[in-house]
Amino acid sequence: MVAVFMALIMTKRLSAIVALILVPIVVALLCGFGMGVGGMIVQGVITVAPTAAVLMFAVFYFGIMIDAGLFAPLVRKVLSLVGGDPRKVALGTAAVAAMVSLDGDGATTALVTITAFLPIYRQLGMNPLILAVLLGSSNAIINMVPWGGPLARLAAVLQVDPNAIFLPLIPVMVVGLLGVAGIAWHLGTLERRRLGVQAIDATAHLADEDAAAIARPRLWWANLILTVAVLAAAILRLAPLPVVFMAGLALAVTLNYPRLSEQRERLAAHAPAVMGIVALVFAAASFTGVLEGTGMVAAMGAGFLNVLPASWGPHLGVVTAVASGPMTFFLSNDAFFFGIVPTLAEAGQAYGLAPEEIARASLLGQTVHVLSPLVAAVYLVAGLLNVDIGAMQRFGLKWAVGLMALMMIAAVAFGAVPLAGRALTPAASPAAVSSSVP
Repeated sequence: MVAVFMALIMTKRLSAIVALILVPIVVALLCGFGMGVGGMIVQGVITVAPTAAVLMFAVFYFGIMIDAGLFAPLVRKVLSLVGGDPRKVALGTAAVAAMVSLDGDGATTALVTITAFLPIYRQLGMNPLILAVLLGSSNAIINMVPWGGPLARLAAVLQVDPNAIFLPLIPVMVVGLLGVAGIAWHLGTLERRRLGVQAIDATAHLADEDAAAIARPRLWWANLILTVAVLAAAILRLAPLPVVFMAGLALAVTLNYPRLSEQRERLAAHAPAVMGIVALVFAAASFTGVLEGTGMVAAMGAGFLNVLPASWGPHLGVVTAVASGPMTFFLSNDAFFFGIVPTLAEAGQAYGLAPEEIARASLLGQTVHVLSPLVAAVYLVAGLLNVDIGAMQRFGLKWAVGLMALMMIAAVAFGAVPLAGRALTPAASPAAVSSSVP
């Protein structure tokens, strides 16, 4: 089932949504599970419903905040500070990309960041590939938030609380962002030596009548306070994540667009991005429901244990982290998170590793994944910057691998990914897990 699913989406014979729904149904019917398939899928839908709710309302929330102009003064301030200094421009690129990435949508991050900075890169003569690297790296790290696509997929497929995966990753993400700042400083310094510091008006190109019509600059402080409160409530678990973002969206849209017609217009503007993500999560319920209900996950985990060298087993968290980069480069996130990670998580439990620890390890390759030819945003960025995708990959891959290695070290140091599994009871031994599978 996993192999067919991966082959169909990698060869683009089917979309991820269609493959996630049809492949497990067909396989389960062929394996003789008959009428029980429906119950498995419904159970999967029930399990992923909270995750889908978080995604839907979080993406709507941050989309409304971008419309209202929450990030606009920050972008203008950054641009006014960077001026014509290539090193400051590079640092500003990383900062703005990280801020805008909070909406969980890579396309929005690319559009906002490139619109703000590409004219400056062109005026100064800076290499646009630097913009691509800093944009992708910042987005990959920030997109590890619970309402981002990668973590949401993991929470759905492993049936764990998104915060259980996310909270221990916060210091790792901070280290990763510091690494991006270091790359920006280095590349910006090289460009500064080549081009020098020039006198330009960095904010002259930002006039946009359409954006100005829906912006709410007088409500900036209110929006900032609301956003800080929403994020604090989410991180501190003051309420379940779906409730936090449902309430946040209701307050945000009422505060900024009190008229019903305006609310409809803003929600409709962001609906395509939201529905694409939510539909994918619910489609995944078909795959994960059948994977769990038929016993495939347990059987795959036991099979994996039979071929895994015994000396590697306790270090499966680190093994997963190392593998996550190349696997998500050559596979899509859907194929890796839905097809491979459940097997690794099942095997990890036999070595005393919790599913959320394997989940965190599997996220560390995202800086490499964002350069994959299977990622649609790669083509968007290449098109906006007018650069060759191959050149973008050659220029950025070494920095992506370096960031991945840095975050792996941080994950082990902070305990987000254990260097070795905990001691096992006899009942939890690999042999016991293998023998328990029918």
